[in-house]
Amino acid sequence: MQPITILAIESSCDETSCAISRDGIILSNIIAGQAVHEQYGGVVPELASRAHMQHIVPVVDAALKEAGCTPAELTAIAFTQSPGLIGSLLVGSQFAKSLALSLDIPLLAVHHMQAHVLANLIPDRATTAAGSTADQPSPSAPRPLPSFPFLCLTVSGGHTQIVVCHSPLKMEVIGETLDDAAGEAFDKSAKLLGLPYPGGPLIDKYAREGNPTRFSFPEPQIPGLNFSFSGLKTAILYFLQQHVADNPAFIEANLPDICASIQGRIVSILLNKLRRAARETGITDLCIAGGVSANSGLRLSFAKMGRSEGWNTFIPPFEYCTDNAAMIAITGHYKYLAGNFAPLSASASARAEW
Repeated sequence: MQPITILAIESSCDETSCAISRDGIILSNIIAGQAVHEQYGGVVPELASRAHMQHIVPVVDAALKEAGCTPAELTAIAFTQSPGLIGSLLVGSQFAKSLALSLDIPLLAVHHMQAHVLANLIPDRATTAAGSTADQPSPSAPRPLPSFPFLCLTVSGGHTQIVVCHSPLKMEVIGETLDDAAGEAFDKSAKLLGLPYPGGPLIDKYAREGNPTRFSFPEPQIPGLNFSFSGLKTAILYFLQQHVADNPAFIEANLPDICASIQGRIVSILLNKLRRAARETGITDLCIAGGVSANSGLRLSFAKMGRSEGWNTFIPPFEYCTDNAAMIAITGHYKYLAGNFAPLSASASARAEW
C-alpha cells in the first residue's frame, strides 16, 4: 500500500513553516521566523505577509530535502485555513492550492487551533511503532500519547480554551476566554515591564530566578470553565504605576520577583480551570498545547498537578508548541484518512469556528 505522504504549510501569523509527514510520522519540520517585528513591539500584518512570500519557497524546499522526499511522492497538501492574519494565511493557502493543482493531488484545509490540540498526537520524530528509526534503534521508549477522550488546555497569544478531544476530528470547546488570551497577558505584562518583544519568553526566563509569592495579583472569579485576563492586566498596570511612582527603580530592582508573581498567577488561573474541567468530566488524560505550553512554569505546574491528582499528563515537545507545520501535517493525516478533502476554491479566513 502506498504511504500517505503529506506536505503541510503553516502561515497563520509570523512563522513560515513546512513539514513532511509519512503515515503520520514527521520527517521534517522547518520553521522560518520573522525578526522584522521586534523593532515594532509586535507583529505588523503587512510585514508578516511580505516575509511569508520571501520565505515560503526556501522553507518548502528545505523541508522536502530534509525529508528526502520529492514532489512526485506527495499524496496530499495540507495548509492552515484559519484563524490568523488574513494576509499571512493567503500566502500559505494560495501556495498550497497551486501546488496541489500542479501535482493533481488532494488538498486538506486545517483549523489552526484543532492542529494545536493534535500536536499531542505527533509520535516521536522519525520513530517507528517499534521504537526505532530507519538508521538506528531509539535510545529510549517512544513518548507516550494520550488516549481518547482527553482534555486539552490550548493556550496561545490569541486563544485560551479547554477542549474535550473525543477523536482526532471530533472536538468540543467547553471553556474559553471571554476577553484576552493568556499569551496576550504575558506579552502585555512584559511590555509594561519594558521588556522587548516577544516578551512572554522573557517573563519565563526572569521568573525562574524570582519568588512567585513576593507580590499578589487577583484571580478573576469567572463562573464555569471560562477565563478572563483583562482584569488581571489592569491590576498589573495599576500595581506597576503605583510602585514606580514611589520608586522609579522599582521594576529594575524587583524584576525576577515581579515576573515570577505574574507568571504564577497566570498559571494558577489556567490550571485551576483545567482541574475543575477534569473533575467535572471525569477525564484523566490531560494535555496542554499552544505557544504558551512552552512556558516552563506552566509545564512544571501542570505535571505537578497531574501527579497530585493521579492524572496522566502530556506535553508536546517544544518544537510542536509554537506555530509549526508538523501539527498541520498530523491533522492533515487524519483528515486524509477520513476523506475530508477541501476544494481548490477553499478560502482562508481570519476567524472561523471549529
